[in-house]
Amino acid sequence: MTNVIDLQDQLQTSVAVLLGGHSAERDISLQSGQAILAALQAQNIPVEAIDSRDTDWLERIANHHRHVFIALHGGDGEDGTLQGELEDLGVSYTGSGVTASAWAMDKVRCKYLWQDMGLPTPPFAEINDESDLVKVIQQFGRVIVKPSSEGSSIGMTIASTAEELSAAYMAAREYGDSVMVEQWVQGAEFTVAILGEQTLPAIRLETDHRFYDYDAKYIAEDTRYICPCGLNEKLEQQLQQLALAAFTSIGCTGWGRVDVMQDEQGNFQLLEVNTVPGMTSHSLVPMAAKAAGLSFQQLVAEILSLSLNK
Repeated sequence: MTNVIDLQDQLQTSVAVLLGGHSAERDISLQSGQAILAALQAQNIPVEAIDSRDTDWLERIANHHRHVFIALHGGDGEDGTLQGELEDLGVSYTGSGVTASAWAMDKVRCKYLWQDMGLPTPPFAEINDESDLVKVIQQFGRVIVKPSSEGSSIGMTIASTAEELSAAYMAAREYGDSVMVEQWVQGAEFTVAILGEQTLPAIRLETDHRFYDYDAKYIAEDTRYICPCGLNEKLEQQLQQLALAAFTSIGCTGWGRVDVMQDEQGNFQLLEVNTVPGMTSHSLVPMAAKAAGLSFQQLVAEILSLSLNK
């Protein structure tokens, strides 16, 4: 585990925490960024918060920083665009690189890749204005509708009829042109955080909402986070191995989180990879780290250290 003194020695200049941005997840990003900022300050690491919505954000990094902690969720903060700009500057940054970020952000492309590799994921399809929604429901039955390139459950709706699917499609279209439907999986939901090349303890998610939506993630106080997750040792190892395989399959590095469902037959089904997970008071990676014996400050230091060593 990273020693703070060693980390301070590795840093050439102060660290920029990139937060805010333009995406629909801006509010969550601001919370994550402020938490990361405070954790670094508490460890006497020179740090500055920079909002990528500011027109001079790239210039400020180029002139004053050699290291960036990315706390941007969704949008160009996770799709590889920002990562490419930072690489052009020659600065180090936390998390996955350009290509892996792009793969993870595009749920449709990612799931096609998993299918080709034989990794389990629920049946899905991309829909558009010309899609026959009646046939979609006939093919999949109950579905969950998702913007292909958003996180935090933004724009997601369950649909069981063509009429519900039409309304859900229009809601998802508010967050981008690409919309996917995924066959609904009835069962337990898990998330597995990854730090370096290791998985952290799995967390089981339980909510009284229809699914683990935005409100259940960030607002509700009755969402249940179960860790240990309740699986026996063999099944949890299977879950962790699948999550790590999904993470590495698209080239992800550093840290992240993989969301998984367990269907009624007990089989695990991959949902998505998050390359810049939330770091708020409700967030899952800090919970998993705590279960593994890591404080929030230690977690932040380790993520930063991993970015310096790659």
